[in-house]
Amino acid sequence: MRKENPVRYSSAVGEAWMHCEFKVKYCHNIFDDEIYREGLRTLLAEAADEAEIPIGEVGFDNNHVHLMADIGLYDRPTVAKLLRGPTAKRFFEYFPELKRPKQEGGLFWDSGLWNPSYYIGSPRNMQSTINYIRRQKYGVWGIGGEQRTLSSFTS
Repeated sequence: MRKENPVRYSSAVGEAWMHCEFKVKYCHNIFDDEIYREGLRTLLAEAADEAEIPIGEVGFDNNHVHLMADIGLYDRPTVAKLLRGPTAKRFFEYFPELKRPKQEGGLFWDSGLWNPSYYIGSPRNMQSTINYIRRQKYGVWGIGGEQRTLSSFTS
């Protein structure tokens, strides 16, 4: 994504752009709410900035987020920890209603935000992966673009 000015490390030059996907615990569809979506987008950008991990395209579906990240010299578990940990902590500080007890309408009453599993992989084709992220339900192209939903088959 930055071919003309690659990142320089003490003994290496280059980039390591990865496709990251983080899923919400219990598959709660919290990203259908724009406030939660934009809140998490901001928190991800802050966490990435603090960890000095450049992020590119970001796209949301109902219960997960896709993004491109240049992981540099970090290993994948460290990237997951650096991006997911701070975002989850701050997310619940900004949206405490999600941590309320179940009887009071909370969704994450005794748990964290993220499913323990995640995906971080090297894209075979960078542009195809970026287009895939943009076609997520709440990506740049979103619904109305090329992504089909179940309801579109019944109408």
